Amino acid sequence: MSNSIGFVGVGRMGANMARHLKLDCNYAISAVYDINQKAAEELASELGSKACQKLAEVTSLSDVIVTVVTDDAAMRAIYLEGEDTLLQGANGKTFINCATLSPGIHREVAAASSEAGAKTLEACMASSISHAREGNLYLMVSGDSEAFESNQQLLEDLSIKLRFIEGGPGKAAEVKALVNMVMNINTAGLAEGLGLAKALGHDLEMVCEVFSQTGANSRVLETDAEDMIARDHECWFSASHAAKDSGIAKTIAEENGLRLPANDATKAQYDLMTESGLGELDKSGVAELTFPGRHEFTNT
Repeated sequence: MSNSIGFVGVGRMGANMARHLKLDCNYAISAVYDINQKAAEELASELGSKACQKLAEVTSLSDVIVTVVTDDAAMRAIYLEGEDTLLQGANGKTFINCATLSPGIHREVAAASSEAGAKTLEACMASSISHAREGNLYLMVSGDSEAFESNQQLLEDLSIKLRFIEGGPGKAAEVKALVNMVMNINTAGLAEGLGLAKALGHDLEMVCEVFSQTGANSRVLETDAEDMIARDHECWFSASHAAKDSGIAKTIAEENGLRLPANDATKAQYDLMTESGLGELDKSGVAELTFPGRHEFTNT
């Protein structure tokens, strides 16, 4: 077990990962940091940790630092910009980066960390808030193989299942981009199917049952259909994050000379939600754009 663990980014996912490790697995959570200082202070009080105001302090107090930040810009800020970064005094430390970000930023951070004498892992998550609290994340891991072996128990305590992906930094982020791309396309497709079924006057429970027995079945049908029908879009994975992640896939495709028209159309839907003030709804809220009569962008 690692001696001490710091967390940078204690929103819904990061805070619940820290709670699980401390309250259920008895890890020492040494330090927490967030741009929302109040959130950091409240979690620190709950877990007996220090709420740090400097990134370098998190590094100094921790053997392993787990980061869960919003986007590439936030990742660059905590590692690569300004006088106060996680890489100050980072020799011998291990960083486990869990957010869904571009493969490129993971490679940049891995290179800079190596120069500072630190090791890095990606531990990309394909799960929700409740899974974080219960230690039931599905993790896609890549990066330094020695760091993986040294921290495998920690990663297993966070997850119900994990997969190490060979190839070095950025490879887990590539696979996570594929996961979210396909998930988002499936979600938008289900919203269109149910929206059209509603416009045709079909019983939507019947349609969902038919979908479940045919090629229209998907994991998204299980998780999102009921919420789409009931207009219950409590946020587990936000539309704004779906837009961001579909954008990551789009960029990767362009870098490799590929066109992904289904992903482009899906990104456009989630971009529209975000621009229309619906970005903090769950991704199931894309149904608000497709069900008749729900939104100004529907035809009827």
